[in-house]
Amino acid sequence: MDVTLLGTGAPAGLPRPDCPCAACAGSLGEDARAATALLVDGSLLLDLTPGAAFAAARAGHSLSGVRQVLLSHPHDGPAVEVPAGLPQPVRVPDGRELTLLTGHRVRAVAMDAGGTGYAVSGPDGQQLLYLPPGSAPAGLERGPGASEGYDLVLVDVVGRPDALAKLRAVGAVGPTTDVVAVHLDHDVPPGPELRRRLAAAGARAVPDGETLAVGGYDEVPDVPRRTLVLGGARSGKSVEAERRLESFPDVLYVATGGARGGDAEWADRVAAHRERRPGSWRTAETCDLVPVLGGSGAPVLIDCLSLWLTDAMDAVGAWDDALWADGGERELRKRVAELAAAVRGTRRTVVLVSNEVGSGIVPATASGRRYRDELGRLNAAVAAECEEVLLVVAGQAVVLRG
Repeated sequence: MDVTLLGTGAPAGLPRPDCPCAACAGSLGEDARAATALLVDGSLLLDLTPGAAFAAARAGHSLSGVRQVLLSHPHDGPAVEVPAGLPQPVRVPDGRELTLLTGHRVRAVAMDAGGTGYAVSGPDGQQLLYLPPGSAPAGLERGPGASEGYDLVLVDVVGRPDALAKLRAVGAVGPTTDVVAVHLDHDVPPGPELRRRLAAAGARAVPDGETLAVGGYDEVPDVPRRTLVLGGARSGKSVEAERRLESFPDVLYVATGGARGGDAEWADRVAAHRERRPGSWRTAETCDLVPVLGGSGAPVLIDCLSLWLTDAMDAVGAWDDALWADGGERELRKRVAELAAAVRGTRRTVVLVSNEVGSGIVPATASGRRYRDELGRLNAAVAAECEEVLLVVAGQAVVLRG
């Protein structure tokens, strides 16, 4: 089963007409995208968009063999003109299944934000799932007869990463599923930044006009097992870390800061973090990270190592020069080495967050300088064990390793 992507953009296309934003300004050449529409084996058209016939011709195809046109979402504005000879577009009721003369079977999947998703089985048994923009499945289900998930899933990865998480939770997206991002809008700068974000979610984007052989793609992005995200205050490092796991189900969020009784400003910070996280994530407040990393199960986000270090330095008496000299420094080195070894040996997908404080003003106090130095050593030790290391500056992630 082959799928030609006549468009891969949001309903308004990319760049959006008359939009002056930086993302639209950079959406040129292969990064320019028409509204998403799919041509399956030349006989099934999913979504009829303006200029579909010309898009097919540019891709080396014709719409003359189309026997069924299905709509996934209502389009704003005037109705799209149906090219001569093309069947009238229809929408399949949720849960209904069609068997086409071409041998394809199509099942309509209910969405949580309107519209209709379509699960398509080809004559050869391969399966794809196509979801409309801004939507996730309303009912969690997997493809009929699928043992390891769909072969190809086309979904709004940027706009609804939780849709991908839901599909992973029920096995509809497995380790060999080719996840292709569609309905791409100007939320993410095109080019390297888009590819980086999608790869972190185990997905990819392709140019308009590309034809995909369903089940034939064997280079599914390998999500790094260990990622360290560094950044200064309000740099966006926590948002970057959370974004890397928002398309995965049942994430364990490990908060090392804990509660600070009577500190209203700290409570507001904690509340803001909680509100930003997906509702399906679990939270644990602990600085005992070695057992967490040594366990198995869902991905883990640890935020942050700098607060873990504060707790560890408190425990070894690092703020007292006498205690520091009399075994405190040695004990802290041991704890850091144990943590780094746990990061090295973990079998879980882990994203760790830490502050980068070594580039600013030298602290005025000896304890401040000690903390700065130890945090630098901790960051270096953990970074050495991670496949990917990012530095976030002004909300922009710079890849240091990966």
